[in-house]
Amino acid sequence: LFSPDGKFIVMPLLEDNGFDIFSVEEKKVVKRINPPNAKKEGFAEGLFIPAKNAFFVSQMTTGNIYEYSYPGFEFRRTVYTHGNWSKFIAWCPEKNMVAVSNWISNDISLLDYDSGKLLGKLKTGAAPRGMVFLDGGKNLLSLSFDSGVIEKFEVDSFKRIDSIKIPKACMRHVILSKDSKYAFISDMYNCKVYKLELAAFKIVSSVKIYINPNTIDMFTSGGHSFIFASTRGPNNPKDYTKRSPSNGKIHIIDADTMSIVKTFYGGNQPTGLDVSPDGSLLCFSNFQDANIELYKITCE
Repeated sequence: LFSPDGKFIVMPLLEDNGFDIFSVEEKKVVKRINPPNAKKEGFAEGLFIPAKNAFFVSQMTTGNIYEYSYPGFEFRRTVYTHGNWSKFIAWCPEKNMVAVSNWISNDISLLDYDSGKLLGKLKTGAAPRGMVFLDGGKNLLSLSFDSGVIEKFEVDSFKRIDSIKIPKACMRHVILSKDSKYAFISDMYNCKVYKLELAAFKIVSSVKIYINPNTIDMFTSGGHSFIFASTRGPNNPKDYTKRSPSNGKIHIIDADTMSIVKTFYGGNQPTGLDVSPDGSLLCFSNFQDANIELYKITCE
């Protein structure tokens, strides 16, 4: 993911001892940072919070998130989530709250930013992953990977207030439209991106894309929005954790019509993906190649 100023790309390392800092200007990794408990590996996701000059990275194997300063990447503290296999991190400025989804304990930890203390947990479907705060922090939308359910929670009461079940779905990532009227959701099993109308809480359209969709992000130009989506490609028939028999693809989707406008190949299992804050660059990681690709975005 890009730093808020677009100068660096941060890469949490799932099977290594920290996270790498890639300089966009120098086009190379300039630093490896080793958080506490680095030998336990399992670094899954990162999140910048510009209002706090902060960067967080999650570590699944410990249930911790680690805070660093940004700029500088100086270590600040360890925050325990009280969850098992902590993955995705979301920020709510209105409530000064950090949410962390816990893959094994099947819940979401709500943490006070200032103290790091646990405020409570949201009990979710199996293997929660992507999530986003809604309505100024009043509600939170969560995706369940193993249960195939989209869930809406009221944050203050910790109660689920709505849900959508999709057969066989494996939900992964969610982003909001610029006006926050829609959520876009990737589904690995059904190979789709859904468009969810938030006011009615219903799926209004979807688009079929390549095999094993992963991360999505929004790009807006001239008032028109597009979704970038990474797709891993087919699983290795012997073991899905090994190299795929063919490379994955990157799709560009018109967010209004939910139609694919451009597709190009990535490397072996494109996974993480991000658009720079100024919309000028796209980066994505190829999991099995252990590399990233960096592109300049231009509008035709």
